[in-house]
Amino acid sequence: MAKKQFKSESKRLLDLMINSIYTHKEIFLRELISNASDAIDKLCYISLTDDKVGLTRDDFKISIDINKDKKTLTISDNGVGMTADELEANLGVIAKSGSLQFKKDMKESESSSEDIDIIGQFGVGFYSAFMIASKVTVISRAYNSADAKDKAANMWVSSGSDGYSISACEKDSPGTDIIIELKEDTDDEQYSKYLEEYTLTSLIRKYSDYVRWPIYMDVKKNRQVETDEVDDKGEKKKIWEDYTENEVINSRIPIWQRSKSDVSDEECAEFYKEKFFDRADPVSVIRVSAEGLVSYNAMLFIPAVAPYDYFTREYKAGLQLYSSGIMIMEHCSDLLPEHFRFVRGVVESPDFSLNISREILQHDRQLKVIATNIEKKIKSELKKLMEIDMEKYQAFYKAFGIQLKYGLANGYGMNKDMLGDLIMFYSSKSEKLIPISEYINAMPEDQKYIYYASGESVAMLGKLPQTEQVRDKGYDIFYLTDEIDEFAVRMLGKIEEKEFRSVNDKDLGLESDEDKKELEQQETENKDLLDFVKTSLNGKVAAVRFSQKLKSHPVCLTSQGEISLEMEKYFKSMQAGRGGEGSAEEEMFGKMRAERVLELNATHPSFTALKDAFENDKDKAADLSNLLYGEALLTAGIPLDDPSDFSGLINKLLFS
Repeated sequence: MAKKQFKSESKRLLDLMINSIYTHKEIFLRELISNASDAIDKLCYISLTDDKVGLTRDDFKISIDINKDKKTLTISDNGVGMTADELEANLGVIAKSGSLQFKKDMKESESSSEDIDIIGQFGVGFYSAFMIASKVTVISRAYNSADAKDKAANMWVSSGSDGYSISACEKDSPGTDIIIELKEDTDDEQYSKYLEEYTLTSLIRKYSDYVRWPIYMDVKKNRQVETDEVDDKGEKKKIWEDYTENEVINSRIPIWQRSKSDVSDEECAEFYKEKFFDRADPVSVIRVSAEGLVSYNAMLFIPAVAPYDYFTREYKAGLQLYSSGIMIMEHCSDLLPEHFRFVRGVVESPDFSLNISREILQHDRQLKVIATNIEKKIKSELKKLMEIDMEKYQAFYKAFGIQLKYGLANGYGMNKDMLGDLIMFYSSKSEKLIPISEYINAMPEDQKYIYYASGESVAMLGKLPQTEQVRDKGYDIFYLTDEIDEFAVRMLGKIEEKEFRSVNDKDLGLESDEDKKELEQQETENKDLLDFVKTSLNGKVAAVRFSQKLKSHPVCLTSQGEISLEMEKYFKSMQAGRGGEGSAEEEMFGKMRAERVLELNATHPSFTALKDAFENDKDKAADLSNLLYGEALLTAGIPLDDPSDFSGLINKLLFS
């Protein structure tokens, strides 16, 4: 038969498909297997009412054949097949889907069956083969109960947008063979990899592992066989020989579709480790089987340890998405909120609205409903884990707790109800991570606030001067050691009507009215000295005042205003990581600095020395002011501006 031309619209669409629609060339195998599965579904459906089909469910299969000599890859099925007219209609006009028409016919006839589930709706998947093919040949014999013994078949051949031809041929049984002649390798693309058993096996297991029909392929193996030769002991020698075995590649039945009673915890753990390349068992498994306006199955896993690239830009969050056993997306981030991005797992639903390439979900109501439900399921599971197995939860929290805290900060408090009761901080009394509720339940009746201190390490915070007053009262203190912690605390605001309060705050609610009046009187009497210290520090601090926080220490550094010292450190790290000096980010983050406050202990000998110097030797008083400020910086974990000058100052005051 003479070559026919694609319609102009189809020709443009074919060119678009080859170059634009599909993100990855490897997707072609998924599409052709999906089409093969659809063809078998159709014949299986027909067999329910037509005994002449002569095939049982166990007879249906998909086959993959490799011919390296001819550089061809063949995908075959024993499904319903196509007539010449159907080849013309389905393959001669791009975006004409036989599967879609079949589904429409079923609806019109009010027929339905659990055995039929066709996902090919756009009629474009077949043409993905041209991304890797120089030529595609389709040999198809249609099932027809009237002439089931007739071997008449038809062959469709095309090299792409130049057109196609259809001619008569013979085929032993109904079904379709798609023969792909691969393009020649280039510097950019190695098409020959699709003739490698390992590559094809990997792609089948990645995208089509749960297609309901078995996918057969010849697999190379080796075995020991005896020879006619004998060794010194008179025993026949053995050699290794290679052979091939036609075996099923795909798993077929997804573990998440099996009932909970049929799947052990060990099987779930093994599935997780194999599927997501983790060596450790998951902390928890969440299974969902939802029916209603939106039906879906899900199996979600909460990891025990963070992947090596979790905190890098290379990490891809999201759940694997399946529709009718076909993986349509490997990382669907839309189904996971950012604060639960560590969760791995799979979701399968017949209700997803897919775009033409089946690679991207269209954002619709079904997607939002599933995402909302999944978020609630994850929260519920984490809360349950915290209540029944704190040891496991603490292990999880050490790996991913910072993600929950970022979720609080990034949402500006919008996620407080979702995340607040999952957050834990290090307790100075318990010497371990504890939930906020546990801290509150242990609070004495006279304690007004949830106290916290921010710093680089628990060891440093345990020695922080401004914690003395709180510890002397016997109150617990949360030690915040992650950069994001203070932001998270501010987003939490109040928990059970208890407000968070930093040990750096001016009013810790521990002083009586008499104590406050006494402090005010001391500051009034020493106003000139406090002003002198501030002036001597030449703009390094916004204020100098007396402190009742300090007991044994001479000085501490705190802040006033919205930005704390720890926040300033965080912004500096952001500045370093987003362009550094001279960039727009540097200018923005550089302005985010704490208003530093130097607090003095009026009962400490250092203040007595400072006061004496102020009255008798102003130069020495200025040096002492800078010495105390340097000591406050070091205690707060802030680097000195000039360590050499500070060293010189110490020597000057000690030995002059």
